[in-house]
Amino acid sequence: MKMNKRLPVVFVAILLMGLVFAPLAPAATPVKIGFVYIMSGPFSAYGQFAKKGAELAVAEINAAGGINGHPVEAYFEDSTGKPDVAIRAFRKLVFQEKVNYLIGLDSSGVAKTVVPSIPQMKTPLIITHAATPDVTGSVCNRYVFRISVNLAQNVKAASLLAAETGATTWTTVGPDYAFGHQSWEYFEKYLKAIKPGMTFLPKDEVAFPPFKTTDFSPYINKVMQSKADGVLVSLWGGNLIDFVRQGKEMGLFNGKKQILITLGAAVEVLGALKDKMPEGLWVGTRYWFLANDSARNTAFVKAYHDRYGEYPSYNAHGAYGAVYTYKAAAEKAGSIDKEKIIDALEGLTVELPVGKITIRPEDHQALTDACWGKTAADPAYPIRVLKPIKIFKAADVTPSVTDAGCKK
Repeated sequence: MKMNKRLPVVFVAILLMGLVFAPLAPAATPVKIGFVYIMSGPFSAYGQFAKKGAELAVAEINAAGGINGHPVEAYFEDSTGKPDVAIRAFRKLVFQEKVNYLIGLDSSGVAKTVVPSIPQMKTPLIITHAATPDVTGSVCNRYVFRISVNLAQNVKAASLLAAETGATTWTTVGPDYAFGHQSWEYFEKYLKAIKPGMTFLPKDEVAFPPFKTTDFSPYINKVMQSKADGVLVSLWGGNLIDFVRQGKEMGLFNGKKQILITLGAAVEVLGALKDKMPEGLWVGTRYWFLANDSARNTAFVKAYHDRYGEYPSYNAHGAYGAVYTYKAAAEKAGSIDKEKIIDALEGLTVELPVGKITIRPEDHQALTDACWGKTAADPAYPIRVLKPIKIFKAADVTPSVTDAGCKK
């Protein structure tokens, strides 16, 4: 039998056609993460920092192969600092964009209103900024977690500091909503327990400026004319920037009163004030980029600075850390399923730039250290830094599960 010499050529052609027209392997389904922060208005710096932290985390994770092999996509919405807008933003992300997970929230007042609606969306939310104890307390639920220091933890640290300042009579200046009022209530509760005999000015003598205040001079005068020798300041964002500028001009920071600023070490605030921030003030923060010399933190600070030309704030760290927390939960669960992720988040321990945190299963609050420090000038940095830095261990500042009041 004579062999047809064309057969090998035809066979090769058929093979090549098979390769050309063979169906491609389906691409892995993306993991979609939705972020809701204040992205506009006088407090927008917090949202913009969070967006940068989130985008850095997404870029790093995708470069390393994604979450369980799934590429990550980020979707951002503006809460404008209003509860109804934030709820609509979350609903859009869940029902229109079909996101797998949620991250965000800046305002305690917004968070307290939004959190009860999250179970209706059947999607886990990690809070990274809003500090009211209620979201892991009275309104806690299966779907909501927080990886940052909450108000009670931060104020407990402030109380421990206050007990050492020598001040015996205290007043406060705080925003006239949940965050300001709860900061003062917890401070009074904790400081009385730590150092009995302390005096606290009554409600009609303390200052709670409305959120939209820009002229703080009446409130500064009230503090300066009071008999208090200690002042707890829980203002934040644009309010705090205006307060410090005006307070410096009016002589509030002349050393006659001990002043503790619960969120004074926010890079957003320090960056806006630069050398206008007085030195020697005790200020708190949820993350400080120079407080931890671990390899994890060093790499984060370098990557962030290389990408954006600035140092990461606690809100940048919060969003960054939340993305990596979801990644750790997915690896623990071996799944990206929402309900399995929730189960994996409960009790999860993960190393973030701030250090190791553990999410308490009973109330979903992270056990994380609190950081305070004194403002100081340093020629190596364009902003005030913290010298010395004081770290308060999570075990020393976190309320017990019973005191947290969570009944999921």
